[in-house]
Amino acid sequence: MTTATPEWTRMSLRYPETTMVAWAPSLAAMYGDRAAIVDGDRTCSFRELDERSAQFAGALRTAGVAERDVVLLHLGNCAEFYVAYYGALRAGAAVTLVNPLQPGPGLRRQIDETGAKVAVTQPSQAGTLLGVAGGTSVTMVAVVADDAAGGTPEAAPESVDVVPFEDLLDGRPTDFPAVAITAEDIAHIAYTGGTTGISKGVRVLHRNVLGNVTQMCAWRAGHLPVVGADGLVSLQPIDGLNVDGITPGAGSTVVVSPLFHAHALINSSFLLGCGLTQVLAGRFDAGRMLELVERHHAVYITGSPAMWHALADHPDAATRDLSSPRVVSSGAAPIDRGTLEALGRAFPNAKVVEGYGLTEGTCLVTAMPLEKGADDDYRLGSVGLPVFDTDIEIRDREDPATVLGAGERGELWVRGPQVTGGYLGHPEITAQQYVDGWLATGDIAYVDEDGYLFIADRAKDMLIYKGYNVYPRELEEVLVSHPSVSTAAVVGRDAGVVGQEPIAFVVPVEGGRIDEAELTAYVTERVLPYKKVRGIVVLDALPTSAAGKVLKTELRDRL
Repeated sequence: MTTATPEWTRMSLRYPETTMVAWAPSLAAMYGDRAAIVDGDRTCSFRELDERSAQFAGALRTAGVAERDVVLLHLGNCAEFYVAYYGALRAGAAVTLVNPLQPGPGLRRQIDETGAKVAVTQPSQAGTLLGVAGGTSVTMVAVVADDAAGGTPEAAPESVDVVPFEDLLDGRPTDFPAVAITAEDIAHIAYTGGTTGISKGVRVLHRNVLGNVTQMCAWRAGHLPVVGADGLVSLQPIDGLNVDGITPGAGSTVVVSPLFHAHALINSSFLLGCGLTQVLAGRFDAGRMLELVERHHAVYITGSPAMWHALADHPDAATRDLSSPRVVSSGAAPIDRGTLEALGRAFPNAKVVEGYGLTEGTCLVTAMPLEKGADDDYRLGSVGLPVFDTDIEIRDREDPATVLGAGERGELWVRGPQVTGGYLGHPEITAQQYVDGWLATGDIAYVDEDGYLFIADRAKDMLIYKGYNVYPRELEEVLVSHPSVSTAAVVGRDAGVVGQEPIAFVVPVEGGRIDEAELTAYVTERVLPYKKVRGIVVLDALPTSAAGKVLKTELRDRL
């Protein structure tokens, strides 16, 4: 190990022997009446989060939800998301997360695959959920009132009870007995395309969530979650850790990323565990976010390079008091030097750190160390070092038994407490990617002489647009379902700070003609907004190799 790699980063941690069932009551014991969540004009304290999540756990039990059943969260960012999330875990249920903009067919498939018994939604997207819930395992839908549209939807299948969320909590006990869930039980069924592009549910176990949260608390706050005699978790400083990060129990974070994504969800448990108030920003607006950072004295902010670029370029960045942030965490795509320098000017007291993670690794795998006394020797392009108790290897793509040396590019493999339990209902794919405790990420990477990781190419053909993963295969399947399309291939076109935008190359059926505007609208109706194709190119034939494989390199060259 060279002196360029901080010695403390190789420390091994003790992990709390408990489950996420204990998290909400532990937060209340640590932080009491301190604000946990600020959602517009509403504030929820840590104590209230504990009490309301206990009430929701009781409501789930009354609704017939038993240990190891599944609760579906069909919600945007709101205070009730946290209540429902921790309440479901306290009831011993697993949580499955879904983008509230998910079209009906994908939502129905997720219900069928997970066997979810209860769903929580909002009026603005309740119609989609209720439209597909009939004849499924869902027996109750709880509807959270919002400012845009209050009340309970009228149309619902006969098999589904539709109940206002607040009515479920009203009058219930504000405590809930501990349940017999183990660290090996599933906490989340988190959907991802993984390296194949096929939407699959990742089995994220309680020990994975607690393991990753523990790693984050230590890496970025220098504290360790410890279980006391009462079964509750508290934070203790770790001797010998040279971390210059956040201080538990002080400050806030502004939440922009959607909580239904692993990145935001795991970060929330980590930051709540450190006592930071979660200030919900709603739909991203650079000026509003800068105002929230100033007003709430945010000390930790996380986001993507596209978001940072928008913030650093906003005129308010020069006039707001942005001295409070200590950590600016960037992920989803490499940050460029121009944005990095602009962030330094906008947030003068913050350290900018990049990291790497994936849903199959719970959330975080590597991150830049926040070392006390470190100078500004920023390794541009690197996503940092493996966090505590995490091993990485760069292996030959053709021969995974061969581990490559520094500077050599190959497939990134990961081992650690955050490596999840595989895919729900996909034993063959699980066996291919999870081997002897190691996870094959599908990402092409290399390490330098000091062990810092650099991602060279995201999982095969996957695109990243505004921080979101876009899988060409999914779009290609939609395209070829159109009666005028014979074959299709989707590749990414550089779109500057927002990443890559999907462009479709399509071949019409024999004798057919493709209306590009109509085809674009056809795809848009069937996918999430950030996945829609941004351009269509009509070809007589797709370029292929002798083996019949579409040569996407040639298609990219055309762009």
